[in-house]
Amino acid sequence: MTRLSAKSTPQRPSSTVRVFADAIGRLWSAAASGGVLVFNCATETRQAARAIAVELSTLDDSITDDALRAWLDQAPRIGTLL
Repeated sequence: MTRLSAKSTPQRPSSTVRVFADAIGRLWSAAASGGVLVFNCATETRQAARAIAVELSTLDDSITDDALRAWLDQAPRIGTLL
């Protein structure tokens, strides 16, 4: 007789996505995962993605759009490593 057991899946850091407008009205998505906040511009896809290390696990309602805009301004562009 075969026994069925639940497979264990590796724990992944929680991730959340928020959409907000920058200072000039472009829409950006912000995704938090594992202490990194990654920004992608939804309205102008030619804008380079940006990333910054932050100490938060999820993007809940306690994180204001002003905080997201400040982090976006500080985040360097993600480029190709040579």
